[in-house]
Amino acid sequence: MENKKQEIKELLDAGVHFGHLTRRWNPNMAAYIYMERNGIHIINLYKTLAKLGETQEALKKIAASGRKIMFVATKKQAKEIVAKYASEADMPYITERWPGGMLTNFITIRKSIKKMKAVDKMKQDGKFDSLSKKEKLQTDRMRDKLEKNLGSIADMNRLPGALFVVDTLKEHIAVSEANKLNIPIFALNDTNSNPKEVDFPIPANDDASKSIDVMLKHVTSAVKEGLTEREEMKTQKKAEEEKRKAEQQEKKAKQEKEKAEAKQNETKAPEASSGTEKDQVEK
Repeated sequence: MENKKQEIKELLDAGVHFGHLTRRWNPNMAAYIYMERNGIHIINLYKTLAKLGETQEALKKIAASGRKIMFVATKKQAKEIVAKYASEADMPYITERWPGGMLTNFITIRKSIKKMKAVDKMKQDGKFDSLSKKEKLQTDRMRDKLEKNLGSIADMNRLPGALFVVDTLKEHIAVSEANKLNIPIFALNDTNSNPKEVDFPIPANDDASKSIDVMLKHVTSAVKEGLTEREEMKTQKKAEEEKRKAEQQEKKAKQEKEKAEAKQNETKAPEASSGTEKDQVEK
């Protein structure tokens, strides 16, 4: 109980409980609103904590399965925070403009990423130096633009296993695309948003940087735990495989030894038999 009070205090200090003006509220958030104060809705932090726990458990499982979780936040106060925590958890993120068709037309997005990698390859093998000054400038501009928008997802070879969104109203296109493809959506939902659009809503202030920071810290810690579990499982599996191979080799060596001994005994048997016959003749 004491631990829960400390967690609530942490959320309280970060301003997670502050919602929007009452006139801007979404009725679907009523279940998560504690009260109204000075024309502002106050979020029930006990419900925030409960939903955060559900989110952490689900994201931990997704990370442990080896699937990627894409973090999406293009609003100014969330960009750097999301980029920091997503990078630390080794997960892809979008903090610039959401590219239309990012999920629903992923093949085209992959082609753009390949263009970016092709330019890098040209620079490595020296082909870039053979281009004219104008071509170099155009190629660099194209590469910089792609890096800015897609650089953080360059290593993503397939659709993500889940989406984590900060401000579902601003990122409505990302939410819409994920829903079309049945990709689970986790999100920070302020009092002006619709929690029914996502699978795992977390009622929280999605405008204040302190609030976003503390929520992302807890969310990505669960993702890291999932990744650690995955590594431990891989290590354990590898150890078990090596043990199995060692046992097989030991068994094989034993069988070969027994086979060699049996053959040796067969060779000795006729010699012993001929010796006995010779003794009987002499008598």
